[in-house]
Amino acid sequence: MAACKLAISSMSLGRCFAGHTLSHKLDMAEKYGYQGIELFHEDLLDVATMDQHTLSDQHVSQEPSANAQLIAARHIRQMCNQRGLQIVCLQPFMHYEGLLDRSEHEHQLQKLALWIQLAHTLGTDLIQVPSNFLPADQVSEDATLMVKDLRKLAHMGLRSSPPIRFAYESLCWGTHVDTWERCWDLVRRVDCANFGMCLDTFNIAGRIFADPASLTGRTLDADEAVRRSIARLVAEVDVRKVFYVQVVDAERLEQPLIKHHPFYDATQPARMSWSRNCRLFYGEKEYGAYLPVQDVAVAIFHGLGFGGWVSLELFNRRMSDGDADVPEELARRGAKSWHRLVQDLKLKVEPTDPPSRIFASL
Repeated sequence: MAACKLAISSMSLGRCFAGHTLSHKLDMAEKYGYQGIELFHEDLLDVATMDQHTLSDQHVSQEPSANAQLIAARHIRQMCNQRGLQIVCLQPFMHYEGLLDRSEHEHQLQKLALWIQLAHTLGTDLIQVPSNFLPADQVSEDATLMVKDLRKLAHMGLRSSPPIRFAYESLCWGTHVDTWERCWDLVRRVDCANFGMCLDTFNIAGRIFADPASLTGRTLDADEAVRRSIARLVAEVDVRKVFYVQVVDAERLEQPLIKHHPFYDATQPARMSWSRNCRLFYGEKEYGAYLPVQDVAVAIFHGLGFGGWVSLELFNRRMSDGDADVPEELARRGAKSWHRLVQDLKLKVEPTDPPSRIFASL
């Protein structure tokens, strides 16, 4: 089994709209021993907007042009290289598969062509694709159409030079693809070497174990559902199709996430609102972490024998705070959780340099 390498989503160290610049977030990633980042497209757009504003000295109100994004990608690659950080992937390429509006599907393919150029410029060969979570009246439940769309995406990646891979991920609030089983079924049916999956402990447990709209915070058969699901995972999934893994937990809410709850949003499924506000790093019991992340992680790392990139993709309300210390706080908390996970699961990891400095910072 290959060694595990630590990464974090750039967005997870603070949102750019809250004033947290990518350069500072990368500094904190370097300081706390991360080896790679998942580049959130939001951060790339923020860098492109700042670069455009600097060049034109005028307010920029629309999305940066393709050329501006490519310039930003070169800038970001240079920033990462200077800090010894690898760009694991560009994400999230959202709302793609199964669109009922086929003109929008064609628009997404045009967008994908730009994303492939961005990936090349960034020096990554991986784009992450989350399962579609548009309203059900906009997304087909026809698996044949979804497979056709995803295969078209994969073929575009194969035709590019160098080839681009895609990691498909089931979100626990996805419209039609909300479990790893459904994700794996589509990955198998697409049947392309460059099309695999991302396994996320939060999205796996968040669908079958957690119910944030319930008084208990759990599904009715939570423990048994997890036991059965991870047994199937180990038995069925080809680890070669797991392109990377995300490990995070989430907060047990004191009150159900229903109308009048502070996180309630009538336009979102409860699990989506919960995800956006309440994810936590592994083992953060002091903040209310309660998902069976360790059980799922054992299945992934020891049952499947996964080795490679492990990213801490956090979404939490703290990321939107404008406090200047947010990026360092989150980088430190994530590194501490990684150290705990490595110890708990006895993971084989690539050493960070120098480890003594990093652990002293924790």
